[in-house]
Amino acid sequence: MKEVIDRTLSICPKCFKRIPAIFYEEENVVYIEKICPEHGMFKDIYWSDAQLYKKFNSYEYISSVKVTHRETEKGCPYDCGLCPNHKTPTVLANIDLTNRCNLNCPICFANAGKTGVVYEPSFQEVKRMMEILRSEIPPTPAIQFAGGEPTLREDLFHIIELAKEMGFLHTQLATNGLKLKNREYVRKLKEVGLSTIYLQFDGISERPYLIARGRNLLPFKMKVIENCRDVGFNSVVLVPTLVKGVNDGEVGDIIRYGIKNFDVIRGVNFQPVSFTGRIEEEKRLEGRITIPDFIRLVEEQTHGEISREDFYPVPVVAPISLFVENILDRKKPVLGSHQHCGVSTYVFVEDGKMIPFPRFFDVEGFLELIKEKNEELIEGKKSKIRSVLDLSLSILKLIDRDRAPKSINVKTLANFIVDILRGSYTSLVKLHHSVLMIGCMHFMDPYNFDIRRCERCCIHYALPDGRVIPFCTFNTIHRPLMFKGQSCSGEKDNN
Repeated sequence: MKEVIDRTLSICPKCFKRIPAIFYEEENVVYIEKICPEHGMFKDIYWSDAQLYKKFNSYEYISSVKVTHRETEKGCPYDCGLCPNHKTPTVLANIDLTNRCNLNCPICFANAGKTGVVYEPSFQEVKRMMEILRSEIPPTPAIQFAGGEPTLREDLFHIIELAKEMGFLHTQLATNGLKLKNREYVRKLKEVGLSTIYLQFDGISERPYLIARGRNLLPFKMKVIENCRDVGFNSVVLVPTLVKGVNDGEVGDIIRYGIKNFDVIRGVNFQPVSFTGRIEEEKRLEGRITIPDFIRLVEEQTHGEISREDFYPVPVVAPISLFVENILDRKKPVLGSHQHCGVSTYVFVEDGKMIPFPRFFDVEGFLELIKEKNEELIEGKKSKIRSVLDLSLSILKLIDRDRAPKSINVKTLANFIVDILRGSYTSLVKLHHSVLMIGCMHFMDPYNFDIRRCERCCIHYALPDGRVIPFCTFNTIHRPLMFKGQSCSGEKDNN
């Protein structure tokens, strides 16, 4: 029985016109369905677990801070740049340094190297993009250099140095890692101040690479990890593109590889494949991997060491940022993305075993506590000093000492959390280096496109023309048109 549980606006995958869409539940699966007057009905799996879909709705956060770079003319998602409809400032900015690539992957959301047009902003254009990002209020704190393959830029080291000089707290490089097989290249990345290597990593056997990348790249990936260890670069995030029948059976093994190399690897961020172009509905439904599918794979393949209850949606941390804002009296970046965009958990590693943070820390109790303290600060019921002192005492009570890793000092952990709530970025970095992040970001395509998610996106692309565009909107709509010299009007070239 089909039960409509929500409504939104989406786009037609054929002509890209904005059309109404419904979400309906059937046998505990949430589907998205829409009808284009010209191209007919489209249906896709939106979330494979309706109960989890509804649970995550309770963590919704909609920011009151807006950053506007251009006015609304045609409406979302056509006026990206950011327009007044957008509800979340930039938390992580992407700058594509080139669309050239040293691979020719069968699977590539950027369609790198296949457009027939070379896109490569000049150093001055990159600088101007970063200036725009830093001029936002609050200023964009983190930047990722991507492509194509960004290591093909000869001036990459200078760009990273400039980003640090301009005040970006976190600089990240999204790379396939081929150039990082050179140890001195990795050493130079560390010297210029790169924070994190965001490494394409599809599995721990050769098969996923042969299918998704066209060649066995596993030895190169392992060489990158070895080189990072040799030069003391200890912040790598593995980024598997998750494809059903290709590497969905290696989720647990990839996580265990992260655990084995915990001295270098800070996280594993899975990205289910997006479907672009015309594809038969039956094949889409068979191949679609949603966030609940990912969670199920993790639970099964880690034999319950990480479970469904250990994962939380991205905006769960929004109240923490609001508390920091209230303590410091200045706007802070808030992860206010849509509650169905991504999930994560953090695990401590002890004797090769994983102990997820929620197993010994009362997350729900902490969220209630933070909400209460935020209300007290806003209403002036307690001073900032009193609120922080109350938190210091209360947080210790939220930690189950019997279930906590024996290798950590509970009081030290509590102090770290309090320092983060005071706005200490250094403490935040130290905490991240004590845990392994396991996450999943499910980027949209024309079939499961939800405009409400676009309006709440906090991961944006900066462009040379001054526009700042939400991630999924850019890759679904604006990127293909950019290389044709067009702007999006809701009409797509069907040829």
